[in-house]
Amino acid sequence: MPRKEQVSIHGRTITVSNLDKVLFPETGTTKGDVISYYIQIAPVILRHLRDRPVTLKRYPEGVEGLSFFEKKCPSYRPGWVNTVHVPSESKGDILFCMLNDVESLAWVANLAALELHPQLALGQSIECPTWLVFDLDPGAPATLLDCCHVALELRDLLKEFDLRSYPKTSGGKGLHFYIPLNTPVTYPQTKGFAHAVAQLFEKHYPDQATSIMAKNRRGGKVFIDWSQNDQHKTTVSVYSMRAQSHPTVSTPVTWDEIQEAWDTRDTSGLIFEYPQVLERVDNLGDLFSEVLTRKQILPSIEQEQRRAS
Repeated sequence: MPRKEQVSIHGRTITVSNLDKVLFPETGTTKGDVISYYIQIAPVILRHLRDRPVTLKRYPEGVEGLSFFEKKCPSYRPGWVNTVHVPSESKGDILFCMLNDVESLAWVANLAALELHPQLALGQSIECPTWLVFDLDPGAPATLLDCCHVALELRDLLKEFDLRSYPKTSGGKGLHFYIPLNTPVTYPQTKGFAHAVAQLFEKHYPDQATSIMAKNRRGGKVFIDWSQNDQHKTTVSVYSMRAQSHPTVSTPVTWDEIQEAWDTRDTSGLIFEYPQVLERVDNLGDLFSEVLTRKQILPSIEQEQRRAS
């Protein structure tokens, strides 16, 4: 039988179990360590999760065992976990968890939900994404270093449209970067614009990047994944752990850090495990805070398509 304990956070009782269970065998990181990390990072990660439907990626036997995505909020959730109904074309309404407080965060961490994947829109305005996101995924033998170069060039391209962007590591082999909008917009607009930008970039840098999803077309190039800009897709949250061999985290970084990695041809400074992330937040604050507040207007798809033609 799993060994269970009761912990109290803000007056709410949470049952936790098997705190000494190793979830990352290479580093010996336990479920207790994971729960502790999410409790400590709560002041910043909750700002980026609050009021958003969240898909949990759970690893009950650790990162070397089977995993599964869980969209529907478990029926055995505590009564204080917030939820929201989100329409689905194939499954009707889905009741998602919303992680609005540290207690809810600790509860899903106890479920071995190592990865947290929020939607790009708030639950109350599910058709209106607040951010546009690009996922840069290198196709071997391309690497994270190639992603840095593409990200820098793509950042400059977006500046031509008066769009400021904010990068974070994927926690794996790639990079993500976000364009905050926080203005009325729809997914067809963000997805269409992102696709047009990816095609335009590919046109100018055909040897470096591709906008085509087919994996057999990605060899040696960075795939600019524009398709994440869809209500039915999610991108891993900033400050979320990743299920790698080591407990890495999707971490906000500065453009100067990416530039330095490219200049020195060394990306080791862009790989962060959870203790380093806690230290960075203590020293630098939330480098992704402006993603929540900066308002930007998305140019028309037609304008972007004319540039790509």
